[in-house]
Amino acid sequence: MAKERQMKLAAYLIGSGMHVSSWRHPAAKPNASIDIKTLQNLAQIAEKGKFDLAFIADSLAINHESHPQILNRFDPIVLITALAAATEKIGVGATASTTYSEPYILARQFASVDHISGGRAGWNLVTTADATGETALNFSREKHWEHDHRYERAEEFIDVVQGLWDSWEDDAFVYNKETGQFYDPSKLHEVNFRGNYFSVKGPLNIARSPQGQPVIIQAGASVPGQRLAARTAEVVFVHWDDIEQAKHHYQTFKAQLKDFGRSEDELHILQGISPIVGETEEVALEKYEQLQNLIDPYESLKFVSGYMGNVDFSKYSLETPAKEVEFPEVNSIQSQFNEMKKIIDEEDLKVGELYTRFFGAAKKDRFVGTPTQIADEMEKWFTEKAADGFMIQFPLLPSNLQDFVKLVIPILQERGLFRLDYEGETLRSHLGLKKPVNQFVLEKATL
Repeated sequence: MAKERQMKLAAYLIGSGMHVSSWRHPAAKPNASIDIKTLQNLAQIAEKGKFDLAFIADSLAINHESHPQILNRFDPIVLITALAAATEKIGVGATASTTYSEPYILARQFASVDHISGGRAGWNLVTTADATGETALNFSREKHWEHDHRYERAEEFIDVVQGLWDSWEDDAFVYNKETGQFYDPSKLHEVNFRGNYFSVKGPLNIARSPQGQPVIIQAGASVPGQRLAARTAEVVFVHWDDIEQAKHHYQTFKAQLKDFGRSEDELHILQGISPIVGETEEVALEKYEQLQNLIDPYESLKFVSGYMGNVDFSKYSLETPAKEVEFPEVNSIQSQFNEMKKIIDEEDLKVGELYTRFFGAAKKDRFVGTPTQIADEMEKWFTEKAADGFMIQFPLLPSNLQDFVKLVIPILQERGLFRLDYEGETLRSHLGLKKPVNQFVLEKATL
């Protein structure tokens, strides 16, 4: 009998919270992004709630427009290793760029995390969103590569990494003290990859990891991004503005899987939400308004600028209709830019309302409310197949996460929408994903 479909939940852990002014909240720890005990505690709270994944994002450049929690934070791969050491079951995922990294290094790093964590690692593959082009200047390049160029490189990058992860067969290391045989040479394989961007011999200098390969996560919603995800990803983060739009894109995304011989249950689509829960609707709205009242209008617009072509909003009055702002073409995060521009064109927004509309604590009519209201909305998105689960970007940490685990998770569990407990030890087991067959073993079997 087939197992009933259940939600997948990821907790986006970012210092004092996703809200741009979270650090100013009376309950916040302003330096939370570099306080390891605080971050480990967040992962432990998420694990108590039986979340599939604790996720750490990244960027490779900062400026005066950066989100406060981005200005001062740990390297994500180092951090998830520390989170793994403080937890037992929850998966740990981190962002790493295919545009500003080398395959051998990332393959080794994530394989190492998978070993250290006992099979709980995930890699969020990004080509690097950079509307300002400043990241390139940190890597001895004059400019950020064009969108299609970055995805062409990413296609090769993931092939090299997955080949390196399969360098060793699962039982290659025999450790036979009597015969003196450390490993079986027939089970060690060179990758010998030659492409337009990479030339990598291999093999990797670490055994095949407990999951076979760490889980692949992606977030690109452009056409090249969707095709790459349909071929290689196992989790995709999305952020659609309404449920009908999300249902359309969900179906479109899932339909592409068959082009690569994959089934729909091999990829989970997680919708980004920012819930604020209160025992009553009034309490939830008070929490929402308290955060919103901490926003400095022009400071928050600097954050919006990073997604909208680095527009200088200081040239405009807060009362200026947003339609009158001159937005440049962007070479990054194109799908999000296009969606935001579409909303600006369709809605009667003022410049001073842009942050609250796009990046405020949450949208009042959806995920700010009582535990039952939030659970109802999540159930609707899930059962109507607008999403397979949720990437939860808590506006204020740790309080919003604690409230969610205490008040919302039990309702989802009672409805059979979410697990009562972990049933396995690895991130793949949490997500219902099979261990990948080693490509070199598969090749030998077909000879």
